[in-house]
Amino acid sequence: MAVMQVDFVSQCLMRTVTIKVILPLDKIAKMNGEKAYVPEKFKTLYLLHGMLGNHTDWIDGTRIQRWAQEKNLAVVMPAGENRFYVDNPREGAYFGEYIGRELVEMTRKMFPLSEKREDTFIAGLSMGGYGAIRNGLKYHKTFSHIAGLSSGIMLEDILNSTNEPVMPFMRRSYYESVFGDLSQLEGSDMDYKALICKLKEEKADIPKIYLCCGTEDFLLKYNRDYRDFLTEKGVAVTYEEGPGAHEWDFWDTYIKKVMEWLPLDEGSNGLNSGNVGVE
Repeated sequence: MAVMQVDFVSQCLMRTVTIKVILPLDKIAKMNGEKAYVPEKFKTLYLLHGMLGNHTDWIDGTRIQRWAQEKNLAVVMPAGENRFYVDNPREGAYFGEYIGRELVEMTRKMFPLSEKREDTFIAGLSMGGYGAIRNGLKYHKTFSHIAGLSSGIMLEDILNSTNEPVMPFMRRSYYESVFGDLSQLEGSDMDYKALICKLKEEKADIPKIYLCCGTEDFLLKYNRDYRDFLTEKGVAVTYEEGPGAHEWDFWDTYIKKVMEWLPLDEGSNGLNSGNVGVE
């Protein structure tokens, strides 16, 4: 299992950025001599972290390396810096374009990744769930599958926010710094419901969507609402709930379910530090 940290200069963000990449290409033959299968081009999951996190979160908090190894899946994890993965022209920081276009193009140049839409997926948790849904829909010609875990799809709360909350990232001033003029947010390309309506009108090929949320999660009602909206609009959605709050035990369990939902091959582990048995 190759795990790499890569720095490169992003034109969309106008600075050096750091990503973490899982690439299961270094498999050793099994004890019985059978060669471990490694594809020439890897199916790829672009995986986004949540608020207060960075590009190391998914590796630190879940068994994503194990699942990627088993499924021959490349995983690319960027840093979102509390910016919800959307474009901010005022700051010259185009996080949405970075995720939906530049990051995909750059990693395909760096690594043996499939360039097929059907092999390219995006997912995330909390803020990253919002980012995956927004950018997966906006760049629907790039991504075939979108997965949101405990997604921060709380547009109504953002629109009605004030500057009273103690936590800075819950204040209206913070949301304005991320989304700009909040009076223009509803119906824009940062509105995950408006994006669905636009794609339906265009008769576009909408990516397959998976949503999940813990039954004790404060974001549960928002995820249920989006599930109901998608169903009402005739958009196929796989939705799951289970015990858990807004925490890593839930996300570790459900990122495995995301892997099972994605159209992945049954890979071969080969020999590694966690798999040395004779088959």
